[in-house]
Amino acid sequence: MVTAGVIAIGLVLLMLAPGWWANATLRRHAGERTDLGHTGAQYARRLLGENGMPDVAVEITQQGDHYDPAAKAVRLSPANYDGRSLTAITVAAHEVGHALQDHYGYAPLAWRSRLVVLARVAEKAGAALMLLIPFLMLVSRKPSSGLLGFAIGAAGFLSAALVHLVTLPVELDASYRRALPLMRASGVTPADMAPARRILTACAFTYVAASLSGMLNLWRWVALLRR
Repeated sequence: MVTAGVIAIGLVLLMLAPGWWANATLRRHAGERTDLGHTGAQYARRLLGENGMPDVAVEITQQGDHYDPAAKAVRLSPANYDGRSLTAITVAAHEVGHALQDHYGYAPLAWRSRLVVLARVAEKAGAALMLLIPFLMLVSRKPSSGLLGFAIGAAGFLSAALVHLVTLPVELDASYRRALPLMRASGVTPADMAPARRILTACAFTYVAASLSGMLNLWRWVALLRR
């Protein structure tokens, strides 16, 4: 008979699997490839120029690869900004895909940008409320106050997880409808297109990993508070 512990371990592994797979895929193709001819930053600038967006900035960041619609900037991590790897140019193409969405007024991108900000706030608020539960119960001397705090905190975690999940279509659009055609048009070889597609899938599914990570964090808080 399967025990509760085995089920719990299985659920944790299921939640972590998308993140592991995405990171492993990105690392697998992160080796230097001088034959590609571009760093990630150079490739992003080339694609932006060829697609009528020469004014979009390409910047290095420590905050993870992303496109900032407010600043009109493609931002790449140091490894992808300076790297000459298939991962570097593919991630650059993915972020240029978001710039294209912005350029053509793709409304879901604007919704995603707002939702991601809300997700960060909700997750931080949820964590803060979870920390306050023992204090609330001590001050009020009513278990109901702790339950209320837990319910609100859990709602924060779950809403953050849901937001990450509903942004997935925007990521898939940036990967498949934008970045893949850009890479083919720029002369990426057929031999490199298959792994590039896997890298683009990994770029998109980092949001699935973030969603499941939020659920895992909630599970950890539940386990902690039950002690």
